[in-house]
Amino acid sequence: IENNLKKILNNKTFLITGGTGSFGHHFIRQLFEKYNPKKIIIFSRDEMKQFEMKNKPYFKKYLPKMRFFIGDIRDLSRLMYAFNNNVDYVVHAAALKHIESGEYNPFEVVKTNILGSQNVIEAALRSDVKRVIALSTDKASSPVNLYGATKLASDKLFVSANNFKGSKKTIFSVVRYGNVM
Repeated sequence: IENNLKKILNNKTFLITGGTGSFGHHFIRQLFEKYNPKKIIIFSRDEMKQFEMKNKPYFKKYLPKMRFFIGDIRDLSRLMYAFNNNVDYVVHAAALKHIESGEYNPFEVVKTNILGSQNVIEAALRSDVKRVIALSTDKASSPVNLYGATKLASDKLFVSANNFKGSKKTIFSVVRYGNVM
């Protein structure tokens, strides 16, 4: 299996939305430790987290292969700039995740977690990306709060994108990630 993964993932370009978060840090580190990516594009709206990531001792040696895009998934035109780098694989980790602030600011959560996710789908289809993997959460299963409900809607968008992509070869997947225990 490992040799097959190396064939699939080596010398490929990855784009990670929300790439400066905890998942992004660990995922990018794994890509560099186990594979030989051509380029990793970190798409995030938090310039401070990007600065901190660039200056972490571990990532310094990989900076020639890392590209940092400041942007918000709510902005399709900015997202398109990031996708127009011959992206092979997208990992969509960007989301508003804090339950309490989401309940207080519901439309902000909707704009990011649902409309922003639709923008990721749109950009992937326009850019002929091979595969998009969207991170979900255990809270999307029988949601009792807005965060879970928006992530459930996002999951449905990604799965249904496989039905309306037409002749495009892009494959959309969703994987649950979170406090599963």
